[in-house]
Amino acid sequence: KSFADLPMAFSDEFDWPQFSEITGFLNSTIGGWTDSLYLRLRKRNRCNHRDLQNISQNVHFPVNIAPYLSFSLARNQLLDNPAIVIYATIGNDVCNGERDTLAHMTTPKEMLSNVVQALRYLDSRLPNGSHVILTGLVDGRFLWDNLHDRYHPLGQLNKDVTYSQLYSFLDCLQVSPCSGWLTPNETLRNLTSERALQLSNVLKEIARSEKFANFDIFYMDFPLRQTAEEWRKMGGEPWQLIEPVDGFHPSQIAAALGTGITWQKALHEWPQVLGKENPFNDQIEAIFKDQGGH
Repeated sequence: KSFADLPMAFSDEFDWPQFSEITGFLNSTIGGWTDSLYLRLRKRNRCNHRDLQNISQNVHFPVNIAPYLSFSLARNQLLDNPAIVIYATIGNDVCNGERDTLAHMTTPKEMLSNVVQALRYLDSRLPNGSHVILTGLVDGRFLWDNLHDRYHPLGQLNKDVTYSQLYSFLDCLQVSPCSGWLTPNETLRNLTSERALQLSNVLKEIARSEKFANFDIFYMDFPLRQTAEEWRKMGGEPWQLIEPVDGFHPSQIAAALGTGITWQKALHEWPQVLGKENPFNDQIEAIFKDQGGH
């Protein structure tokens, strides 16, 4: 029974889209709470019930999502309602486990090509009136700064394994999820963040200059700084925003808080993206109930 959930965990690549910042729909039992763009859209308009997709892949350089879209995106351009697409690579374009990690990062030229290719594909599939939000890359120096001298769960009992030691061990095995940020080399951490900023600027420029027939396009920075500020106001510590086991991904708390920041930005700056509240929500819920949940 201990391993009964492994097939599902493997198929999700140990990710949890059902709890995620964009498509989460189940109550979390893994150290936080669930809040998501989907749940907020569903509350705003009950016609959004079960209308969600999480098209993701754990990959390293170069990140070209167009092939995944081509066989995964479920949207009929003529018959379906407009879609909201959140395009986020977070850190995959700069994270790899290679010895010469900088040489294996996505370049700004490659980033431009990959993203424009994906957007052109979306333009051929999304219903007219859709919206695309490009999210900038994270500044991963947050990881080392807040975790390196803390004990990993494996070392908490005997006080003998810090995150710095874990990162070095993974790097020695050449299986580090991000050699550029999970390293005591401050220069390398700074260079990795510099490349991430360059790639974010590519996304920002695409949102500013590119036009598409079937959707408008927006850009927002990855909301890590605002998330940390919000969590601090709630009495939390920055290290709690990082998944404790891998010391790399955002925690459930970070995902839930990030949802609110994204929602507020859209609500105030791009209200057309979220659409209007459905005045018939109560009647829809009374007639259809929750249809067995999600």
